[in-house]
Amino acid sequence: MVTVTQYDGTRPDPRRWWALGALVASMLVLGFDTTILNVALPTMARDLGASTGEQQWMADAYLIVFAALMLPAGLLGDRFGRRRMLITGLGIFLAGSLLGALADGVTPVVVARGVMGIGGALVMPLAMAVLPSLFGPDERTKAVGAVSAASALGLPLGPIIGGWLLNHFWWGSVFLVNVPMAAIGIAACVLLLPETCDPTAPKVDAVSTALTAAGLGILIYAIIEAPHRGWGDPLILAFFAASAALVTLLVLRERRSARPMLDLSLLAQRGFLLNTLAATLVMFVLSGLMFVLPQYLQAVLGQDALATGVRMLPMMAGLLVAAKGAGPLAARFGPRAVISGALVALAFAGFLGSRTSVGDGYGFTAVWLSVAGLGFGFAVVPAMSAALGALPRDRAGSGSGLLMTVRQVGGAVGIALLGSLLASAYAGRLDTAGLPHAAAAGAGDSVVGAHVVAARLGDRALAASADAAYLHGMDLVLLVTGIAALVTALLAAALLPNPAPVSPPAPAEDTAMAPAARDAGQ
Repeated sequence: MVTVTQYDGTRPDPRRWWALGALVASMLVLGFDTTILNVALPTMARDLGASTGEQQWMADAYLIVFAALMLPAGLLGDRFGRRRMLITGLGIFLAGSLLGALADGVTPVVVARGVMGIGGALVMPLAMAVLPSLFGPDERTKAVGAVSAASALGLPLGPIIGGWLLNHFWWGSVFLVNVPMAAIGIAACVLLLPETCDPTAPKVDAVSTALTAAGLGILIYAIIEAPHRGWGDPLILAFFAASAALVTLLVLRERRSARPMLDLSLLAQRGFLLNTLAATLVMFVLSGLMFVLPQYLQAVLGQDALATGVRMLPMMAGLLVAAKGAGPLAARFGPRAVISGALVALAFAGFLGSRTSVGDGYGFTAVWLSVAGLGFGFAVVPAMSAALGALPRDRAGSGSGLLMTVRQVGGAVGIALLGSLLASAYAGRLDTAGLPHAAAAGAGDSVVGAHVVAARLGDRALAASADAAYLHGMDLVLLVTGIAALVTALLAAALLPNPAPVSPPAPAEDTAMAPAARDAGQ
């Protein structure tokens, strides 16, 4: 029998801080997996012979499935119990990790990443959906910050542990290490998390789910393949048209539904829409940057996997600092000022990073990475908190699912679009004159492939050309992200609502419980 625990505005659940610990354990698993794969991609590209496009698919397979299933996952949690679905999601994620560890080619890795995306789709929105049910407005920002910090904490741990594993074991170990992490998350949810649900939530719509998956998948495929076929290629244009048609059908179907899975009425709420868009832009930039950065550190600067993970710490440190400090700043100055200022910092980091040259050492990279981490964290935490606060409590699962879906679409499009921009710029600058056709094709697939070919042929000029071409593409990606962040900062400053922080006094009958509640929150 499901026991429903709901925050009613007067009596917060006394177990809420313990429950937050279970959510933190669940989110740590997803944050850990995000960066560990990015660090492993150059090694996997070398061992599997994966091109830039295939690396994009290994990263995007997870995000596409994640985004497509986020909305039905939120509804399943609303109807059948969020704790139950969280545990199910962690179990599926564990199974996908085992498949990845046993994979022996690009296609099995992509399949394993898709299975992991199914599990992640259940974990991410439901972890966020539980927060409005457990915490009032005065505590919600702190809770969102804790969950975001857990995800952010996994980011620096992923590169370091993943780098150590890659230096000592085969690349499948970066999947295998998820197994104990997911098991810890399952145990924490079973022992600590109370059940919450909304049995009146709408049913899962299989047709709408299929339209979401097909529309997003076709869009990502077109973006990834466009640099190779050409943006004006008839097949690419047909895929873009098909994606637009499927998304249009999805919107029309959902608007006509009495209880839609994709609740477009939520997008009519200014606070929810604009804060969601701000968080999506941050995800777009972060995902693209996490895709291009490890290849720069490993292929161009010549670092091994562990050293690459360590050198990504300045950005992760900025994220952790911001996750802790965003709540107090938003309470003092309002979310609009904090989000706008953070996006300006993110734009500055992009512009500064776009000045990176082949001769620059790591010190310059560390500076703009630190600024980028601060910008990411100070933008996403108040944006997520404000968006969640705008949701009706009885639609917490589906509403947070919509929020996370849009964010993950931003991440998938970020990897696809910025990765394709990088691939086009790299191929356009790489000098393969005089090379055999097969060698030229291998060098043109990726900078990792170019270094493999250069080492085999003893061609230092090819390696130097590949480094310069990659830096040109990376600088272009950073310039685009800087412009996008600056435009979003201006729009946020002009359009975002700026509600005053809510701090209702404790009811008289609960005053005696306040010290214990404070102790539990430490």
